Amino acid sequence: MKLTLTPGPAADASQAGPLTEGIPAAVVIADKGYDSRKVVRRIKRLGAEAVIPPLKNPKEQRPYDRERYKDRHLAERCWRRAKEYRRVATRYEKTARNFMGFVLVASIMVLLR
Repeated sequence: MKLTLTPGPAADASQAGPLTEGIPAAVVIADKGYDSRKVVRRIKRLGAEAVIPPLKNPKEQRPYDRERYKDRHLAERCWRRAKEYRRVATRYEKTARNFMGFVLVASIMVLLR
């Protein structure tokens, strides 16, 4: 698992490079926020399959494995559990360093369950 903290208006796709860098994977599953040619090409260069549903507006729809995409619920459930820790859900911390510390502690607690 790899976590990064970004400013609120940062686009999801801008973090695809740092998140996939150095992680061996056969499949990368992501939501529509990561659907861009650049991200899909980067994942393929890593030797992995991109399981990202395409946005509805492109004329040419890229195929993806719908059955494999259903496994994305595992990541969503992990974040739901991390947000059970009130400090993570409401972001009481003023600094990014302190907030990231609590996110890491909550993530560890979720993984230890």
